[in-house]
Amino acid sequence: MPATDRLRLGLRENLPQFSLLVAINAFVGAMVGLERSTLPLIGRDDFALASSASVLSFIVAFGFAKALTNLAAGALAERVGRKRLLVLGWLFALPVPPLIAIAPSWGWIVAANAFLGISQGLAWSMTVVMKIDLVGPRRRGLALGLNEAAGYGGVAIAALASGWLAAAIVPRDVLVVGGAAIALIALGLSIAFVRDTAGHVALEQEEADDRATDEETPDLRAAFADATYRRKGLRACSQAGLVNNLNDALAWGLVPLYLAAHGAGVEAVGLVAGVYPAVWGLGQIGVGHWSDTVGRKPLIVAGMLTQAGALTLLAVSDGAVGLAAGASVLLGIGTALVYPTLIAAISDQVSPVARAPTVGVYRFWRDTGYCAGGLIAGFAADAVGFGGAIGLVAGLTAASGLWVALELPAGYRASLSCRCPCRAGRLGG
Repeated sequence: MPATDRLRLGLRENLPQFSLLVAINAFVGAMVGLERSTLPLIGRDDFALASSASVLSFIVAFGFAKALTNLAAGALAERVGRKRLLVLGWLFALPVPPLIAIAPSWGWIVAANAFLGISQGLAWSMTVVMKIDLVGPRRRGLALGLNEAAGYGGVAIAALASGWLAAAIVPRDVLVVGGAAIALIALGLSIAFVRDTAGHVALEQEEADDRATDEETPDLRAAFADATYRRKGLRACSQAGLVNNLNDALAWGLVPLYLAAHGAGVEAVGLVAGVYPAVWGLGQIGVGHWSDTVGRKPLIVAGMLTQAGALTLLAVSDGAVGLAAGASVLLGIGTALVYPTLIAAISDQVSPVARAPTVGVYRFWRDTGYCAGGLIAGFAADAVGFGGAIGLVAGLTAASGLWVALELPAGYRASLSCRCPCRAGRLGG
Protein backbone atom coordinates (compact mmCIF):
# COMPACT_ATOMS: atom_id res chain seq x y z
CA MET A 1 0.00 0.00 0.00
CA PRO A 2 1.51 3.41 -0.94
CA ALA A 3 2.29 5.61 2.04
CA THR A 4 -0.04 8.30 0.72
CA ASP A 5 -3.00 5.90 1.00
CA ARG A 6 -2.79 6.24 4.79
CA LEU A 7 -2.84 10.03 4.66
CA ARG A 8 -5.71 12.47 4.26
CA LEU A 9 -5.80 16.15 3.39
CA GLY A 10 -7.87 18.50 5.49
CA LEU A 11 -7.84 20.52 8.68
CA ARG A 12 -9.99 18.14 10.70
CA GLU A 13 -8.11 15.10 9.43
CA ASN A 14 -4.78 16.56 10.58
CA LEU A 15 -5.92 18.61 13.57
CA PRO A 16 -3.35 17.42 16.17
CA GLN A 17 -0.35 18.08 13.93
CA PHE A 18 -1.87 21.32 12.61
CA SER A 19 -2.50 22.54 16.17
CA LEU A 20 1.08 21.74 17.17
CA LEU A 21 2.40 23.79 14.25
CA VAL A 22 0.11 26.67 15.26
CA ALA A 23 1.60 26.60 18.76
CA ILE A 24 5.16 26.47 17.43
CA ASN A 25 4.51 29.45 15.18
CA ALA A 26 3.29 31.41 18.19
CA PHE A 27 6.76 30.82 19.67
CA VAL A 28 8.34 31.97 16.39
CA GLY A 29 6.41 35.23 16.60
CA ALA A 30 7.21 35.71 20.28
CA MET A 31 10.96 35.71 19.53
CA VAL A 32 10.45 38.85 17.45
CA GLY A 33 7.80 40.33 19.74
CA LEU A 34 10.27 40.51 22.63
CA GLU A 35 12.21 43.16 20.70
CA ARG A 36 9.28 45.29 19.57
CA SER A 37 8.91 47.41 22.70
CA THR A 38 12.48 47.49 23.90
CA LEU A 39 15.31 47.06 21.40
CA PRO A 40 15.08 50.48 19.66
CA LEU A 41 15.03 52.13 23.09
CA ILE A 42 17.99 49.98 24.22
CA GLY A 43 19.92 51.26 21.20
CA ARG A 44 19.15 54.84 22.15
CA ASP A 45 19.68 54.53 25.93
CA ASP A 46 22.25 51.73 26.45
CA PHE A 47 24.40 52.31 23.38
CA ALA A 48 23.85 56.09 22.97
CA LEU A 49 22.84 55.87 19.31
CA ALA A 50 21.63 59.29 18.16
CA SER A 51 20.87 58.42 14.53
CA SER A 52 17.63 56.66 13.62
CA ALA A 53 19.42 54.97 10.73
CA SER A 54 21.96 53.50 13.16
CA VAL A 55 19.27 52.21 15.49
CA LEU A 56 17.32 50.62 12.64
CA SER A 57 20.42 48.82 11.36
CA PHE A 58 19.37 45.79 13.42
CA ILE A 59 16.17 45.53 11.32
CA VAL A 60 18.18 45.76 8.10
CA ALA A 61 20.37 42.84 9.25
CA PHE A 62 17.31 40.86 10.35
CA GLY A 63 15.49 41.45 7.05
CA PHE A 64 18.50 40.68 4.86
CA ALA A 65 19.19 37.40 6.69
CA LYS A 66 15.54 36.37 6.76
CA ALA A 67 14.95 37.19 3.09
CA LEU A 68 17.90 35.13 1.87
CA THR A 69 16.96 32.28 4.20
CA ASN A 70 13.39 32.26 2.89
CA LEU A 71 14.76 31.89 -0.61
CA ALA A 72 16.99 28.99 0.39
CA ALA A 73 14.31 27.36 2.55
CA GLY A 74 11.82 27.27 -0.29
CA ALA A 75 14.34 25.65 -2.61
CA LEU A 76 15.57 23.16 -0.01
CA ALA A 77 12.22 22.11 1.46
CA GLU A 78 11.66 19.34 -1.10
CA ARG A 79 15.25 18.05 -0.87
CA VAL A 80 16.06 18.33 2.82
CA GLY A 81 12.61 18.00 4.36
CA ARG A 82 10.33 20.42 6.15
CA LYS A 83 10.93 19.14 9.67
CA ARG A 84 14.72 19.24 9.39
CA LEU A 85 14.61 22.88 8.30
CA LEU A 86 12.21 23.72 11.13
CA VAL A 87 14.56 22.20 13.69
CA LEU A 88 17.54 23.96 12.09
CA GLY A 89 15.65 27.23 12.41
CA TRP A 90 15.34 26.82 16.16
CA LEU A 91 19.02 25.88 16.46
CA PHE A 92 19.88 29.23 14.86
CA ALA A 93 17.74 30.96 17.52
CA LEU A 94 19.84 29.64 20.39
CA PRO A 95 22.80 32.10 19.97
CA VAL A 96 20.50 35.15 19.97
CA PRO A 97 19.97 35.56 23.77
CA PRO A 98 23.65 35.14 24.76
CA LEU A 99 24.80 37.56 22.05
CA ILE A 100 22.38 40.19 23.34
CA ALA A 101 23.40 39.48 26.94
CA ILE A 102 27.13 40.02 26.45
CA ALA A 103 27.01 42.62 23.66
CA PRO A 104 29.70 45.29 24.28
CA SER A 105 28.61 47.28 21.22
CA TRP A 106 25.60 47.71 18.93
CA GLY A 107 27.33 45.60 16.28
CA TRP A 108 26.77 42.53 18.46
CA ILE A 109 23.04 43.31 18.60
CA VAL A 110 23.02 43.59 14.81
CA ALA A 111 24.78 40.20 14.57
CA ALA A 112 22.25 38.65 16.97
CA ASN A 113 19.44 39.86 14.73
CA ALA A 114 21.11 38.30 11.70
CA PHE A 115 20.90 34.95 13.54
CA LEU A 116 17.29 35.77 14.43
CA GLY A 117 16.52 36.47 10.78
CA ILE A 118 17.93 33.09 9.72
CA SER A 119 15.92 31.40 12.46
CA GLN A 120 12.71 33.16 11.45
CA GLY A 121 13.24 32.44 7.76
CA LEU A 122 13.56 28.72 8.38
CA ALA A 123 11.04 28.22 11.18
CA TRP A 124 8.24 30.48 9.98
CA SER A 125 8.61 29.35 6.36
CA MET A 126 8.31 25.71 7.33
CA THR A 127 5.29 26.20 9.59
CA VAL A 128 3.56 28.04 6.72
CA VAL A 129 4.37 25.41 4.11
CA MET A 130 3.58 22.46 6.37
CA LYS A 131 0.13 23.81 7.27
CA ILE A 132 -0.66 24.35 3.58
CA ASP A 133 0.51 20.78 2.92
CA LEU A 134 -1.78 19.35 5.61
CA VAL A 135 -5.06 21.05 4.70
CA GLY A 136 -4.98 20.90 0.88
CA PRO A 137 -6.53 23.51 -1.44
CA ARG A 138 -10.03 23.75 0.03
CA ARG A 139 -9.08 25.45 3.31
CA ARG A 140 -5.82 27.09 2.32
CA GLY A 141 -6.90 30.61 3.27
CA LEU A 142 -8.20 29.47 6.66
CA ALA A 143 -4.98 27.56 7.34
CA LEU A 144 -2.85 30.58 6.53
CA GLY A 145 -5.09 32.82 8.61
CA LEU A 146 -4.67 30.55 11.63
CA ASN A 147 -0.91 30.28 11.07
CA GLU A 148 -0.34 34.02 10.81
CA ALA A 149 -2.78 34.73 13.64
CA ALA A 150 -0.75 32.47 15.92
CA GLY A 151 2.55 34.02 14.84
CA TYR A 152 1.46 37.61 15.27
CA GLY A 153 -0.52 36.76 18.38
CA GLY A 154 2.84 35.63 19.75
CA VAL A 155 4.38 38.92 18.59
CA ALA A 156 1.65 40.92 20.34
CA ILE A 157 1.75 39.05 23.64
CA ALA A 158 5.54 39.20 23.79
CA ALA A 159 5.58 42.91 22.86
CA LEU A 160 3.03 43.80 25.55
CA ALA A 161 4.73 41.61 28.17
CA SER A 162 8.24 42.86 27.41
CA GLY A 163 7.10 46.48 27.54
CA TRP A 164 5.41 45.89 30.89
CA LEU A 165 8.35 43.96 32.34
CA ALA A 166 10.92 46.44 31.02
CA ALA A 167 9.32 49.15 33.16
CA ALA A 168 10.39 47.21 36.27
CA ILE A 169 13.34 45.06 35.06
CA VAL A 170 16.40 45.86 32.97
CA PRO A 171 15.10 45.66 29.36
CA ARG A 172 18.05 43.63 28.13
CA ASP A 173 17.43 41.00 30.80
CA VAL A 174 13.84 40.66 29.61
CA LEU A 175 15.06 39.92 26.08
CA VAL A 176 17.71 37.44 27.18
CA VAL A 177 15.66 35.32 29.60
CA GLY A 178 12.51 35.37 27.47
CA GLY A 179 14.35 34.54 24.25
CA ALA A 180 16.26 31.63 25.78
CA ALA A 181 13.10 30.09 27.24
CA ILE A 182 11.15 30.39 23.99
CA ALA A 183 13.92 28.95 21.82
CA LEU A 184 14.54 25.94 24.05
CA ILE A 185 10.86 25.02 24.45
CA ALA A 186 10.11 25.36 20.73
CA LEU A 187 13.21 23.37 19.75
CA GLY A 188 12.15 20.52 22.02
CA LEU A 189 8.60 20.46 20.63
CA SER A 190 9.86 20.49 17.05
CA ILE A 191 12.27 17.60 17.57
CA ALA A 192 9.94 15.42 19.60
CA PHE A 193 6.51 15.86 18.06
CA VAL A 194 6.50 17.45 14.57
CA ARG A 195 6.15 15.06 11.60
CA ASP A 196 7.27 15.90 8.08
CA THR A 197 4.54 16.60 5.50
CA ALA A 198 6.21 15.37 2.32
CA GLY A 199 3.61 12.60 2.06
CA HIS A 200 0.77 15.11 2.05
CA VAL A 201 2.41 17.00 -0.82
CA ALA A 202 2.63 13.75 -2.81
CA LEU A 203 -1.02 12.99 -2.05
CA GLU A 204 -2.21 16.41 -3.22
CA GLN A 205 -0.13 16.10 -6.36
CA GLU A 206 -1.70 12.68 -7.08
CA GLU A 207 -5.16 14.22 -6.75
CA ALA A 208 -4.33 17.12 -9.08
CA ASP A 209 -5.32 17.16 -12.73
CA ASP A 210 -3.15 15.36 -15.28
CA ARG A 211 -1.31 18.48 -16.34
CA ALA A 212 -0.21 19.24 -12.79
CA THR A 213 0.68 15.62 -12.04
CA ASP A 214 3.28 15.60 -14.82
CA GLU A 215 4.98 18.71 -13.45
CA GLU A 216 8.35 18.58 -11.77
CA THR A 217 9.47 20.86 -8.98
CA PRO A 218 10.80 24.04 -10.64
CA ASP A 219 14.38 25.03 -9.98
CA LEU A 220 15.09 28.19 -8.03
CA ARG A 221 15.92 30.23 -11.13
CA ALA A 222 12.55 29.49 -12.75
CA ALA A 223 10.58 30.08 -9.55
CA PHE A 224 12.46 33.36 -8.96
CA ALA A 225 11.68 34.61 -12.45
CA ASP A 226 8.01 33.66 -12.18
CA ALA A 227 7.42 35.33 -8.82
CA THR A 228 9.59 38.38 -9.52
CA TYR A 229 8.69 39.57 -13.00
CA ARG A 230 7.50 36.92 -15.48
CA ARG A 231 3.96 36.27 -14.16
CA LYS A 232 2.04 39.43 -13.38
CA GLY A 233 -0.19 37.88 -10.71
CA LEU A 234 2.81 36.61 -8.76
CA ARG A 235 4.72 39.86 -9.41
CA ALA A 236 1.90 41.97 -7.96
CA CYS A 237 1.82 39.83 -4.81
CA SER A 238 5.60 39.98 -4.34
CA GLN A 239 5.76 43.77 -4.45
CA ALA A 240 2.80 44.10 -2.09
CA GLY A 241 4.50 41.76 0.37
CA LEU A 242 7.68 43.85 0.20
CA VAL A 243 5.80 47.08 0.93
CA ASN A 244 3.78 45.46 3.71
CA ASN A 245 6.96 44.50 5.57
CA LEU A 246 8.46 47.89 4.83
CA ASN A 247 5.55 49.18 6.95
CA ASP A 248 6.27 46.61 9.63
CA ALA A 249 9.92 47.68 9.80
CA LEU A 250 8.76 51.23 10.39
CA ALA A 251 6.33 50.13 13.11
CA TRP A 252 9.00 47.96 14.75
CA GLY A 253 11.94 50.34 14.69
CA LEU A 254 10.76 53.92 14.18
CA VAL A 255 7.46 54.16 16.04
CA PRO A 256 9.00 53.48 19.51
CA LEU A 257 11.54 56.26 18.88
CA TYR A 258 8.78 58.56 17.57
CA LEU A 259 6.65 58.05 20.67
CA ALA A 260 9.59 58.30 23.08
CA ALA A 261 10.67 61.56 21.44
CA HIS A 262 7.25 62.96 22.40
CA GLY A 263 7.51 61.84 26.01
CA ALA A 264 5.91 58.38 25.99
CA GLY A 265 7.23 55.91 28.55
CA VAL A 266 8.19 52.31 27.86
CA GLU A 267 4.79 51.00 28.98
CA ALA A 268 2.96 53.30 26.54
CA VAL A 269 5.38 52.28 23.79
CA GLY A 270 4.66 48.64 24.64
CA LEU A 271 0.92 49.27 24.38
CA VAL A 272 1.14 50.78 20.91
CA ALA A 273 3.70 48.18 19.81
CA GLY A 274 1.43 45.37 21.04
CA VAL A 275 -1.94 46.63 19.76
CA TYR A 276 -0.86 46.53 16.12
CA PRO A 277 0.21 42.86 15.94
CA ALA A 278 -2.68 41.86 18.25
CA VAL A 279 -5.28 43.24 15.83
CA TRP A 280 -3.26 41.89 12.92
CA GLY A 281 -3.07 38.43 14.46
CA LEU A 282 -6.70 38.07 15.52
CA GLY A 283 -8.04 39.55 12.29
CA GLN A 284 -6.27 36.99 10.13
CA ILE A 285 -8.39 34.10 11.41
CA GLY A 286 -11.53 35.41 9.75
CA VAL A 287 -9.75 37.00 6.80
CA GLY A 288 -8.13 33.76 5.69
CA HIS A 289 -11.50 32.01 5.58
CA TRP A 290 -13.14 35.07 3.98
CA SER A 291 -10.61 35.10 1.15
CA ASP A 292 -11.50 31.48 0.35
CA THR A 293 -15.01 32.76 -0.42
CA VAL A 294 -14.73 36.24 -1.93
CA GLY A 295 -11.33 35.93 -3.59
CA ARG A 296 -7.94 37.37 -2.81
CA LYS A 297 -7.73 40.63 -4.78
CA PRO A 298 -10.41 42.73 -3.03
CA LEU A 299 -8.94 42.03 0.39
CA ILE A 300 -5.35 42.76 -0.68
CA VAL A 301 -6.24 46.10 -2.29
CA ALA A 302 -8.42 47.17 0.66
CA GLY A 303 -5.73 46.14 3.12
CA MET A 304 -2.94 48.12 1.47
CA LEU A 305 -5.09 51.25 1.26
CA THR A 306 -6.14 50.87 4.90
CA GLN A 307 -2.49 50.64 5.91
CA ALA A 308 -1.76 53.82 3.96
CA GLY A 309 -4.55 55.62 5.82
CA ALA A 310 -3.30 54.36 9.18
CA LEU A 311 0.22 55.60 8.51
CA THR A 312 -1.12 58.98 7.43
CA LEU A 313 -2.97 59.27 10.76
CA LEU A 314 0.20 58.27 12.61
CA ALA A 315 2.24 60.86 10.70
CA VAL A 316 -0.07 63.72 11.74
CA SER A 317 -0.57 62.47 15.33
CA ASP A 318 2.49 64.37 16.62
CA GLY A 319 3.31 61.37 18.78
CA ALA A 320 0.11 61.50 20.85
CA VAL A 321 -0.32 58.03 22.36
CA GLY A 322 -4.12 57.93 21.88
CA LEU A 323 -3.93 58.75 18.17
CA ALA A 324 -0.95 56.44 17.73
CA ALA A 325 -2.91 53.59 19.32
CA GLY A 326 -5.84 54.28 16.98
CA ALA A 327 -3.47 54.27 14.01
CA SER A 328 -2.04 50.96 15.25
CA VAL A 329 -5.52 49.43 15.26
CA LEU A 330 -6.10 50.57 11.67
CA LEU A 331 -2.65 49.37 10.64
CA GLY A 332 -3.42 45.98 12.20
CA ILE A 333 -6.72 45.73 10.32
CA GLY A 334 -5.06 46.58 7.02
CA THR A 335 -2.24 44.13 7.56
CA ALA A 336 -4.67 41.37 8.59
CA LEU A 337 -6.50 41.82 5.28
CA VAL A 338 -3.25 41.50 3.33
CA TYR A 339 -0.94 39.09 5.08
CA PRO A 340 -2.52 35.62 4.82
CA THR A 341 -4.28 36.56 1.59
CA LEU A 342 -1.06 37.25 -0.28
CA ILE A 343 0.42 33.83 0.53
CA ALA A 344 -2.87 32.18 -0.38
CA ALA A 345 -2.90 34.08 -3.68
CA ILE A 346 0.63 32.90 -4.44
CA SER A 347 -0.32 29.30 -3.59
CA ASP A 348 -3.44 29.49 -5.78
CA GLN A 349 -1.35 30.25 -8.85
CA VAL A 350 1.09 27.34 -8.72
CA SER A 351 0.95 23.55 -8.56
CA PRO A 352 1.60 21.67 -5.30
CA VAL A 353 5.17 20.72 -6.24
CA ALA A 354 5.95 24.35 -7.16
CA ARG A 355 4.49 25.73 -3.94
CA ALA A 356 7.51 25.66 -1.61
CA PRO A 357 10.02 27.32 -3.99
CA THR A 358 7.49 29.91 -5.20
CA VAL A 359 6.37 30.78 -1.67
CA GLY A 360 10.06 30.98 -0.77
CA VAL A 361 10.67 33.57 -3.49
CA TYR A 362 7.62 35.55 -2.41
CA ARG A 363 8.81 35.49 1.19
CA PHE A 364 12.27 36.59 0.01
CA TRP A 365 10.79 39.73 -1.54
CA ARG A 366 8.38 40.24 1.34
CA ASP A 367 11.14 40.18 3.94
CA THR A 368 13.42 42.32 1.80
CA GLY A 369 10.87 44.90 2.88
CA TYR A 370 12.51 44.90 6.32
CA CYS A 371 15.79 45.98 4.71
CA ALA A 372 14.06 48.62 2.61
CA GLY A 373 12.01 49.81 5.56
CA GLY A 374 14.96 50.05 7.90
CA LEU A 375 16.97 52.05 5.37
CA ILE A 376 14.15 54.29 4.08
CA ALA A 377 12.62 54.99 7.48
CA GLY A 378 15.97 55.50 9.19
CA PHE A 379 17.51 57.87 6.67
CA ALA A 380 14.23 59.70 6.03
CA ALA A 381 13.73 60.26 9.77
CA ASP A 382 17.23 61.69 10.06
CA ALA A 383 16.58 63.96 7.05
CA VAL A 384 12.97 65.13 7.45
CA GLY A 385 11.88 63.95 10.88
CA PHE A 386 9.68 61.13 12.11
CA GLY A 387 6.43 62.49 10.68
CA GLY A 388 7.92 63.02 7.24
CA ALA A 389 9.38 59.50 7.16
CA ILE A 390 6.03 57.96 8.12
CA GLY A 391 4.22 60.05 5.50
CA LEU A 392 6.65 58.88 2.81
CA VAL A 393 5.96 55.24 3.64
CA ALA A 394 2.21 55.93 3.60
CA GLY A 395 2.50 57.14 0.00
CA LEU A 396 4.49 54.06 -1.04
CA THR A 397 1.83 51.84 0.53
CA ALA A 398 -1.02 53.49 -1.35
CA ALA A 399 0.89 53.10 -4.62
CA SER A 400 1.41 49.40 -3.87
CA GLY A 401 -2.32 48.88 -3.39
CA LEU A 402 -3.02 50.50 -6.75
CA TRP A 403 -0.42 48.21 -8.35
CA VAL A 404 -2.29 45.16 -7.07
CA ALA A 405 -5.58 46.60 -8.32
CA LEU A 406 -4.12 46.94 -11.81
CA GLU A 407 -2.11 43.71 -12.11
CA LEU A 408 -3.60 40.93 -9.97
CA PRO A 409 -6.34 39.21 -12.02
CA ALA A 410 -9.71 39.07 -10.30
CA GLY A 411 -11.24 35.82 -9.10
CA TYR A 412 -8.28 34.10 -7.43
CA ARG A 413 -9.53 31.90 -4.63
CA ALA A 414 -9.25 28.30 -3.57
CA SER A 415 -11.27 26.23 -6.02
CA LEU A 416 -14.09 24.30 -4.42
CA SER A 417 -15.27 22.70 -7.61
CA CYS A 418 -12.09 21.23 -9.05
CA ARG A 419 -9.62 19.02 -7.24
CA CYS A 420 -6.65 21.33 -7.55
CA PRO A 421 -6.20 25.11 -7.81
CA CYS A 422 -3.46 24.83 -10.41
CA ARG A 423 -5.64 25.31 -13.48
CA ALA A 424 -7.22 28.50 -12.18
CA GLY A 425 -3.78 29.85 -11.30
CA ARG A 426 -2.43 29.21 -14.79
CA LEU A 427 -5.29 31.03 -16.46
CA GLY A 428 -4.35 34.21 -14.66
CA GLY A 429 -0.53 33.80 -14.90
